[in-house]
Amino acid sequence: MEEQKVGFIKRIDLKAESKGKTIAFLWQFTKFLVVSLLTTGVQLLLVNILFFALKDWKPDLPNFMNAIFSESSVGAGNNNWGYVLPFFVSNLIANTIGYFLNRSKTFRSDAPWWHFVIYIVTLFLLIVFATWLQGVVANALISTNINFFMKTAPTIAAMVAGTLQFVTLFPLQKYVLLREKKENKGE
Repeated sequence: MEEQKVGFIKRIDLKAESKGKTIAFLWQFTKFLVVSLLTTGVQLLLVNILFFALKDWKPDLPNFMNAIFSESSVGAGNNNWGYVLPFFVSNLIANTIGYFLNRSKTFRSDAPWWHFVIYIVTLFLLIVFATWLQGVVANALISTNINFFMKTAPTIAAMVAGTLQFVTLFPLQKYVLLREKKENKGE
């Protein structure tokens, strides 16, 4: 009988699992970090392309969104679709890619389709909050009139929002939405 070939990542998975729960957890965390870095790259590429493409598109947001993305919180000129939509679309696409990579590679899950629906709803709420938070942090840093903060405000704001998403999405995916297949445990 021919021996079944096991992929590189699967071999590392099995080795980590044989070392105990702590090492297996650290290996999953490392894989989640790598997927997060990949999705961050996708998101940064998309957000910049979309910002460039939509920079002159200034239609007003609906009233309920104006309450969240007011000029006083996100900065002058940023309470419009040309500012908000690039964050939403780039974040949604990048994190959808991340969800499916984590589903198959990080957590080896067979989660049902409706878990993805829960993920998308949670992600939507997280994106709204993170987009608002980025505007607030960037606006606060710029208002200090400290040259360093004025130049790095968008990057620092994106890092704060990204950290928030990471610490929310890892436990949500690991412990709730993307639990490992039963047959993966103890392989």
